[in-house]
Formats: sequence, C-alpha cells, structure tokens
Amino acid sequence: MKIIKTEIEGLLIIEPNIFEDTRGYFFETYNKKIYKEAGIEADFVQDNESLSSFGVIRGLHYQLNPYAQAKLVRVIKGRVLDVAVDLRKGSPTFGKWVAIELSEENKKQFYIPRGFAHGFSVLSQTAIFSYKCDNSYNKNAERGIVYKDEFLKINWQIPENKMIISEKDKLLNTFFDAEMNFNY
Repeated sequence: MKIIKTEIEGLLIIEPNIFEDTRGYFFETYNKKIYKEAGIEADFVQDNESLSSFGVIRGLHYQLNPYAQAKLVRVIKGRVLDVAVDLRKGSPTFGKWVAIELSEENKKQFYIPRGFAHGFSVLSQTAIFSYKCDNSYNKNAERGIVYKDEFLKINWQIPENKMIISEKDKLLNTFFDAEMNFNY
C-alpha cells in the first residue's frame, strides 16, 4: 500500500496493492495497522454508500465539533472527482482544497481528517461511492458550503447545464458565511 501526502497537511491519498489474475482482483480496502503507521488514527464507527448518476454533485458537507467526522472514501463503481476543503482556522492552507479522481479502475482512497468540508461530482454514467466515518451522523451539527462558492472556485468537471444538485445543497452558505469551529 502506498500512502501519498497532498499539499494540505492531513489529506492523504492511498494507493492499494492490487493483485490481479484471470479470476479477477484482490486488494485490502482497510488495514488498521498500516493506516495507523501512516498517521491515520481514526476509529471508524460507520460505513456509508451512495449511488449517483452523471452530473450529481454532493457537498460540500461537514459536521461541527464535537461531531466532526474524519472520512476514508473510495469508489466501488464508476468515477468521481472528490474534493476536500481545509476549514481549520490558523492552518497555512485554510480555504484551500484538493481534488482527486477516484475510480473503480484506480481503486485509490482519500483520507479526509476532521476539519474539512467534503464533496464529490460524478463523472461516469453512475457511481457507487463508499466511505468510512469516525463519528456518527448528527443532523444538528451538519453544515455545508455551496458547490459554486466564488472564493473556492472549484471546477467540478461537469457542464453547468448537466449539474444535478439537491435543493438542500443549493441553499448552503458561502465559504465566508459558513459556520466553522475547527482550529489547526
């Protein structure tokens, strides 16, 4: 397994060792010991999965402390552009973001620690997205930043006329109006 640090401290890309032969493939999707050695100390308590079609943008979502969530995300089927935004006040990369393509072909994972907003856009006809969380969902702590925030300027790689966004996500705050309580 290869762990790759991104330009934002704490965000990690995980490239698994994939064993393929005529029968198919095998790889570890999670190994607590290896992840801990890489600095991932999260105690995952919840797994989630979603199915979305081309053009869907989900996010940017997060939960306030003390209900914040670290996430380990991957794609089982299809392709997505996965995005994490640093919300940790005092961080040298506060307000910066990293985007990575996750797909059934590359089998990469993206580790997103607490203190980040997270979202993704679906680049394939459909995508099955899977992720682990280190804290349970808490509706009262749920917050978000609108996908078309003018400060962040995220290129979701979806033509505007093909974007599919929930009514809830269309009404999220801008980066500068969003409630955040994370410190670096």
